[in-house]
Amino acid sequence: MVGVTITKQESSAKGEYQAHVAGSDQIGRLTWTERGGVRYAEHTLVPEAIGGRGVAMRLVEAMVADAREHDFKIGPVCSYVVVAFQRHPEWEDVRAGF
Repeated sequence: MVGVTITKQESSAKGEYQAHVAGSDQIGRLTWTERGGVRYAEHTLVPEAIGGRGVAMRLVEAMVADAREHDFKIGPVCSYVVVAFQRHPEWEDVRAGF
């Protein structure tokens, strides 16, 4: 998808990835909290105005890339993230065991 910039906001044990779409003031978000060394992906929120463009997947991909770079595990909680992990078995290396 062209024109999407992903940024990250975080503080101690929580944070979010934000998707900024060119030409829109709407922001997509993937929020997480950290417990026991695992970052739990809790909510993926994409406003209707920027929906249907792959924004949610870009947010999950950013979290997966970050997990690989910074050596943490992801606990999929949000239904979208759960399905994304089911569709991408190559992400098993960053999925937390339950």
